[in-house]
Amino acid sequence: MSILRRLHNKSPYPESILKIFPTRSFVAAQIPNPGPFNEPFPDEPTSVYYDELVYKAGRNGDMVTVGYLLNKRVRDGCFNTAKTFNFLTSNESSFSILDSLIQTLSRLDKGVTRKHAFDLLIARLCKLERTDVSLRVVDTMSKGGYGLNAASFHPIMHALTKKRKMEEAWRLLDLMRDAGVFPDVTTYNFLLTAYCFERNLTEASAVVKKIEEEGLAVDSRTYDALILGACRSGKVEGALVLLRSMMDAGFHVMFSTYSHVINGMLRLGYYDQAVRLVMAARGRDAMLDQESFGVLANKLVNLGRKVEAMIVLDEMSKSGFKFGKKLTEFYEQNVQNTS
Repeated sequence: MSILRRLHNKSPYPESILKIFPTRSFVAAQIPNPGPFNEPFPDEPTSVYYDELVYKAGRNGDMVTVGYLLNKRVRDGCFNTAKTFNFLTSNESSFSILDSLIQTLSRLDKGVTRKHAFDLLIARLCKLERTDVSLRVVDTMSKGGYGLNAASFHPIMHALTKKRKMEEAWRLLDLMRDAGVFPDVTTYNFLLTAYCFERNLTEASAVVKKIEEEGLAVDSRTYDALILGACRSGKVEGALVLLRSMMDAGFHVMFSTYSHVINGMLRLGYYDQAVRLVMAARGRDAMLDQESFGVLANKLVNLGRKVEAMIVLDEMSKSGFKFGKKLTEFYEQNVQNTS
């Protein structure tokens, strides 16, 4: 039975995560040197260079070389990237090497090298929408003691909540605890963001309560999710209260957070208030100011709010902010019309 089907059928007696997955035992052993390469390694290799070599070896099913490269790149200070396991594709035949790949990762150098490789494999599988397969990797990490922690589950939780598979996402929390892993605030933030996006503030409140009960400290993403929920529910005033609390608590305000509020204001026709918001928030982060002013100006232009758009563009011009082609043409045309 698929692990995700089991997530739908929660027993009142917690079942160990080690009993859920098919039994596969991988014995760790040193990875041999695959022999000389066609070309010598450069004196200063890069992560991109190693990703290309791993891709070629992976596509050829050469797991010995894959393992050798994964070890060597970390020793050379070239850590794995989100592209390291791109040789795995959505093609079903691509998964024929998965057992060999998992066995290879189990034999990598202990510590960061092995743990990070497993985590990135889980992320790759989730990107391919194969959360069922990613849980097999979790099982191997749990059995082998390969550094399984909350971060290992983040891609799976993200994939489930993105698809709005909320019951399965809650079941995943149970599986984490069964594996001896306690969910962190990031894990709960995925749930919170999904509920807030759907305007389900009742369930969102339940998630916040759970965070508080477990003694976890909220972060910028927690606030971002709550502000998203408030704005999508038409409660812009409440979003502004949350934004002020976020700033007073010293959290970094992300562009997405301002974007939620701006969009919420514009949906309600609060054009002047949106302009005043970005004006009041400026000065804390130059890149954030550039993004906030530019996005607001574009939205105002698209909404036909020429007066408010020109106020924003005038301020951008005075501050030396960059204009896109569309905004440049709009600004120059309207400056000439008013001169």
